[in-house]
Amino acid sequence: MLCLNSNNRWNVTLTKRIGFACKYLHPDQTQPVKLLEEIQRPFNEKATTITWLDNQQRGVAEQRLSDIIDHNTQALEKLIRYVGSLPSELRMVRIGSGQLPAYTHSNWNYFYRDGSVRERLERTYSSIGQIARELDVRLSMHPGQFTVLASDSPAIVERSLEEFEYHADIIRWMGYGQKFQDFKCNVHISGRQGPDGIRAILPRLSTEARNAITIENDENSWGLEASLDLARDVPLVLDIHHHWVKTGEYIEANDERIKHIIDSWRGVRPVLHYSISREDVIPTTTTNVRPDYSSLLSQGYKKAKMRAHSDYCWNTACNDWVLTFWEDFDIMVEAKMKNLASTQLYNQWVEK
Repeated sequence: MLCLNSNNRWNVTLTKRIGFACKYLHPDQTQPVKLLEEIQRPFNEKATTITWLDNQQRGVAEQRLSDIIDHNTQALEKLIRYVGSLPSELRMVRIGSGQLPAYTHSNWNYFYRDGSVRERLERTYSSIGQIARELDVRLSMHPGQFTVLASDSPAIVERSLEEFEYHADIIRWMGYGQKFQDFKCNVHISGRQGPDGIRAILPRLSTEARNAITIENDENSWGLEASLDLARDVPLVLDIHHHWVKTGEYIEANDERIKHIIDSWRGVRPVLHYSISREDVIPTTTTNVRPDYSSLLSQGYKKAKMRAHSDYCWNTACNDWVLTFWEDFDIMVEAKMKNLASTQLYNQWVEK
């Protein structure tokens, strides 16, 4: 049940979760590379390139796309079943954007408009969505950096809308997007028009895309304050690493701005993104002290390099910090070692 408490905030009684993005990694990464690839391949997306497709006879290229559809949908089902076998607190995963290669490309989008291909996709993703619901796995997607919905170039906005609606098609086929935030599809503000540009495109989104869209604060042009300008328009994803890189601040869970982020979700449990600077970019000799941003800059460490995500959740002090948000937010770990990093964060919580 959802209700407003005396502080005019939503009370939400849902399982709290920690998730990972897009790819499964085997727990024993010391095994030979070829063996690891063999073990991990059934869980993870395959890809191709436009150049390769364009250089093939049409029938050969279409068969390749068909084979990739088979592999990627089977891999997604396998990934969701794996996540569904984990403790309830770990049942959250992001679906990769490479599910259907060349979906929006002008040379190849005809392939996906074919009636038989469309029916196949609808049937297959519908089954996958049902499995996710049965296993209580929270799902999301995150269109890539070239999805710039707030660009000042009309052509880029049009291509970005096509890309976002590609994700919305998968969401729709899976049975989501039917109500507000039954599925999260996240983008940065991205583009010179900023919050006003995001507001301008919202009426143009399909129902499913409008129900799924979330906006994340950026580490460069459009930070948390710009996101908060959209709190009445869309749910806001708090990226605490982006905020740290932009401002040097370790924002606290009881900060007044956090209340506005929570309220933007209108009673649905919010999500935040968590990462740390890479282990080979900043000093990691002291793992129980949070890195000091100003000190690092004064020592010559570069902001651009500090943006990059770490392999693991290596800093226990930062982990303790993000776990203070867990009461109100699900945590999406954006680390290179995927499920191994999210499990590491979860285990730190368990061990406490």
